Formats: sequence, C-alpha cells, structure tokens
Amino acid sequence: MYAAHFGLTERPFSLAPDPRYLYLSDAHREALAHLLYGVGGGGSIVQLTGEVGTGKTTVCRTLLEQLPPDVDVAMIFNPRLTSVELLAVVCDELRIAYPAGTTSLKVLVDALSQALLDAHGRGRRTVLIVDEAQSLSAEVLEEIRLLTNLETTREKLLQVILIGQPELAELLARPELRQLAQRVTARYHLRPFTEEETRAYVQHRMEVAGQRQPVFEAGAVRVAHRLAHGVPRRLNTICDRALLGAYAAGLTRVTAPIVRRAALEVLGRLARSRRWVAAAAIAAVLVGVGSAVTLLGVSGLPRLGPLALRWGVANSAPATPTVPVVLAPAAVPARREPTLTETLGDPSVNTDETTAFAKLYALWQLNADPNATDLGCEYGYQAGLRCLRRTGTWAVLRRLNLPAILPLVTPGGDKHYVILTGLGDARATLLIGERSVTLPAVEIERFWDGSFVAIWKPPALGQVPLKPGMRGKDVVWLRQRLGEVEGDGTPARGDPVYDEELKRRVIAFQQVESLTPDGIVGEETLVRLAAARVGAGVPSLSRARP
Repeated sequence: MYAAHFGLTERPFSLAPDPRYLYLSDAHREALAHLLYGVGGGGSIVQLTGEVGTGKTTVCRTLLEQLPPDVDVAMIFNPRLTSVELLAVVCDELRIAYPAGTTSLKVLVDALSQALLDAHGRGRRTVLIVDEAQSLSAEVLEEIRLLTNLETTREKLLQVILIGQPELAELLARPELRQLAQRVTARYHLRPFTEEETRAYVQHRMEVAGQRQPVFEAGAVRVAHRLAHGVPRRLNTICDRALLGAYAAGLTRVTAPIVRRAALEVLGRLARSRRWVAAAAIAAVLVGVGSAVTLLGVSGLPRLGPLALRWGVANSAPATPTVPVVLAPAAVPARREPTLTETLGDPSVNTDETTAFAKLYALWQLNADPNATDLGCEYGYQAGLRCLRRTGTWAVLRRLNLPAILPLVTPGGDKHYVILTGLGDARATLLIGERSVTLPAVEIERFWDGSFVAIWKPPALGQVPLKPGMRGKDVVWLRQRLGEVEGDGTPARGDPVYDEELKRRVIAFQQVESLTPDGIVGEETLVRLAAARVGAGVPSLSRARP
C-alpha cells in the first residue's frame, strides 16, 4: 500500500514471524542465554515469562535454531490439555510408539521413560518446551514435575522449559505447586524495549525492508515507544499504521502527531480518531483503484494534500505538487565511512569461520594456517586453550573480557564471522577481515543474535568441578585466585580443604558475575576467575594485546 512511496520493498512492520526481521535486544539475549542454560546445564525446569507481545515466541524460535544436533525437542503450543493428552502429545512429538487410544498414564509414562533412556544411551538429550504455559492446569503441572523425576544417577533425562505470561509466575507461587517451583533452576522475565532499543528496532526493520534513510523522526519514535510501552508487537501495529497515515497525508517523514493518531486507532480509541481513519481510508481506496490511479504519478498523490489538510493532519504535503512524492535521499558526505552492511558485503573482505579462528588464535600469539580445513576449537588444545561457545549480551562479553568470534547475519541471509577485539560502554571494535572498525553497539546488534565463541586458558587443575569437601592443591589454587580477585591485600592461607568459608567466598563471586550461586567451581566460574585479572600474554577487550 505505501511501500513504494517510502522507498521500501515490502511492509517492514508485518506481524508475520519473518526471520529476516529478527532483532534481539539485551533482554532477549539474556532470556535466550537462560533457555540455553536449561538445555545444556542439566537443570530440571527453566521458566521464561513476559507480557503479551514482548517477544517470547521470538526467543523460543531463536532457541530452536541454535540447539545442538544432539537435542530432541517436544513443542507444545496448546497447553489446554489433560495429563493423558499431555503425555500423548509429548510421545507424538518425539515419535514414541504407544498403544493407540490408550488412556493409561502408566502406559504412556513407561513408553516415554524407556525412550528417554534409549536416547540418553545414544548420547542425545531431550527437551520439552511448553508455550502459553500460564494456561496449564495444576494437575498437568504436577504431571510435568513427575516427568522431571525421570533421571539417571547423574543427570535428568528430560529438561523442561515453561514459557508464558506473568500469570505463570503467580501460578507456580501457589502453595500446592511448591514442589514444582523448587525445581525451577533458572527464571527470567522478559522486559519491554528501552527507548534506545525501540529506536534501533524501528530502524532495523526499515533497513531490512530496503530503506536506510530515517523515515521516522526522533520525536515520532519517542511517542511510539511511550504509547507502545516498549512492547514489540504494539510497536509493529503502531508503526505500520503510522506509515499508512503519513502516506495518506502525502508526507515523506513520519512525525509525532502521525504516530499519536495511529496509536489512537490501533489501541481501540476510535472515537477520537475518525478524521484520521478517513484519511487512511482514502489512501486504501486509491490503492484499490489500481490501474486507474498511478500512486507515484502526478495524477494520484497531489490530491492527498488538501484532503489531509481538511482532516487536520499536521505538516501535510502541498496541495498541488508538480512532481511525484517520493522519499528524498539524505545528502551524502564527501568522505563517508562505509556502513557495517557495506563492509560485510565487500567481496575483498574474507569473513569465513576458518579465517576468523585463525585471527582469533593470532591474538593468543598462535600462528594458525587460515587455509587449514580443520581449524577450529580443537586447534588450540595442544597450547592449553579451550573454546567457550555461549549466547549472551554485551554485558556478558564485557565481564568475560576476552576477544570473541561473533557471527553476523545480513538481511539477505549471508553469514559473516568477525572478531570482537574491543568493547566500550556504547561502541565495539570489530576485526572484519583485515579491517578494524569501531561502531555503535546498537548497529552491530541488528546483525548479531547473541551467540559467540571465545577462547580462554583454563588453569592446570587435576579435577573439575571443585566442590565443598574436596582437598588438595587445586583448592589451594582456588584460595589464591580468589584472593587475587578480591584484592584486599590479605595473603591467601594455604588450607587445602574446601570448607564453608571458601564456599561463601565462591558464592559471593558467582553472584557478582551473575552465575548460579551454588558454590561449585565449574567451567563457567573458572572462565570468570580467569577473566577477572588478565595476565601477560592474554588478550582482552579492555586493553590492547600485550
């Protein structure tokens, strides 16, 4: 309807779940990290909540795309089921055979249990994801809790992810469901966008649809954010209607008044926006005429000017323009730095994964052949290096303080591997091929889903994880390392026993680093201990390579 008028190839704010328009804010990345932890951390249940339209389904879809190939998933979209129906759906999703028409919980549980054991024996993991979980009955939730009892002596056979509206948290807080609530190992509430994230989100979707020049004025974005309360789905409907309204008024920019009128319509307060609806209706009629009216021609759009003025649309187009109303490109500076899209699209820049690994190893002073076919995480093992594959936010990378490979996906679907070599408060430095560029973090976020690969050097320990009650030189090392990190000047005592006092210190460190505060020093805690004080020969994001 309005695409050509604004220089767009398609509607940028459609509610269809097009993966090209994927935009993950910091909150979405944190939510994704929690879900991935639930899949890989061996926890029983992970809970994700958020208001309607905040992007829970987007996070879930991204999770499914990032799951390792050894994970089997059972997805339940309609939670209004009985216990028998739930188990039958889970078996159907996992292709587990059971007697047709059975209504026996025991028969279904036995079939599921045997299948999970078989999968575990083949090295596979199984995840049950329930969307709209706030609609589950207490009886079905109790059945889900019982499913988490299926386990070996070392780990659970089934991980469960519950995704729902805030009412889900209230449901699990009921006294009769306290046993289930105690098995929730990770909880995350997905917040709406901040104003800065809204600005980046709107521009991201406009660029994917083909228009790099700003169409929404800064004030218009602020109004859209305020009226949508930062909820992505509301932003889509308001911005879509605002583009239609600006088109109806013959405008090439979306202004704050346009957005206010659009919000009044899509939020249901139609009585105050009849004139606005009339303007939009005229635009729809013109489109419906099709061949009779050329929308970009002189005979079509000029008539919208006086109509818009009559209906009170501020700053509408002149009544009788003599040229087609199209989006005028902004003036281009004489010497303009290339955008991230242009840099990634440069055919002379090599951004394949093997080259990225070679450059990352070079930061660790290892000379790797970029033409090798097997260059990856295994290459650094002999040098005592390990890979850390995670999904997180800038905050996570800032705490790790380690260079990392970031996969960036352009709107056309091409994947590029770049190296994050520096990270400030709002800007990040990337090594793209041979080029080092520093860009606003929000610009990079349009192409990055939060996944990354970092390289770190673990300490030479005899046994990992370190747990309370253990003894030996590894515990002595842990005391010394914590003493260095805490930096209180107190010499670390050489007690080789992992006692309660040391556990309290480990938990305090884990809390500061936003880790699970369990007092167990596993890989995640070791990585943070290694990153807390960067030594000689260790590259970091906060300073140049030594």
